[in-house]
Amino acid sequence: MTQRTHLDDFLRGIIIGRLECGRTKLKVSDELGIAQSVISRLWQRFQDDGNVSRRYSTGRPRVTTPNEDRYLAFTAKRNRRSTASDLSRQLSSATGTTISRQTVYRRLGQIGLYAHRPVRCVPLTATHCRLRLAWSREHILWTPQQWACVMFPTSPALACSLILAGLSYGDHQAPFYGWQRPSSPCKHLCASVVHLDMLENFVFLQLEELQPHVFLQQDGAPPHWGIIVRSSLNDHFTGRWTGRGGPIPWPPRSPDITPLSFFHWGFVKDNVYRRRVSNIDDLKARITTAIASVVADMLAGTWCEIEYRLDILRAMKGAHVDVH
Repeated sequence: MTQRTHLDDFLRGIIIGRLECGRTKLKVSDELGIAQSVISRLWQRFQDDGNVSRRYSTGRPRVTTPNEDRYLAFTAKRNRRSTASDLSRQLSSATGTTISRQTVYRRLGQIGLYAHRPVRCVPLTATHCRLRLAWSREHILWTPQQWACVMFPTSPALACSLILAGLSYGDHQAPFYGWQRPSSPCKHLCASVVHLDMLENFVFLQLEELQPHVFLQQDGAPPHWGIIVRSSLNDHFTGRWTGRGGPIPWPPRSPDITPLSFFHWGFVKDNVYRRRVSNIDDLKARITTAIASVVADMLAGTWCEIEYRLDILRAMKGAHVDVH
């Protein structure tokens, strides 16, 4: 791409002089090697105001003042969840100045504040990688008998009116169902209250005989982090649960080394949604069938997969493990 240059005043004078002598714009263009459109605009401007000097401008004036820019920055830092539209409305309400969302982006970008961008996986910090690496080194030599004492529960919402929770313990699978309260909005399906209901009404009851030997693992999802959930786990699994805020630390942001994340739910969903679901009864039946098809040999292979992933995690120095 060629760089645009401006005509100096001397060359502008030559162009106007030759045109006033009767030469055509095409002739002047050929003689000086300047585009005819440039010469036409220069001649038109000379006829309009008798001046051909270049006009200098400071550009479009800024919509916001320095004080308003500082107000935007302060508001954005005070509430990190504010959108550009929210900040624009708050500025208009406080100062009477109305700006677009793009202006908000530019002003905040000038001080290093940018909107969150969706990514394929949550970026890991140096601390995250260090903790994940340390955890992999500690557990890489665990035996199948040691892993058999760890329970990996989870509670993803496979449908708006159903929560399916799977229990993986050694070579056993125990499917059980939760429910959605009629008055609860769908977006709160996996809230801490619902997760606690699932634990107290299903998990704890089904594990009464196994609890003295079982360690519960949670991956630190928002429903797992609730105070009521952690309090209940401390009562039922005193000193024997792993997770965020638990007595046994779990490496942050590590679904890639959780069996129910890297194997079980992918297997179940692939089978459940292979064909279009007609109704909720059909969905429940498919989930039950998919879980029932998980046999002991498949679970045994899952424990080998954990060892393989921990080995890769150690080689990658704590980075995400993306193995298919």
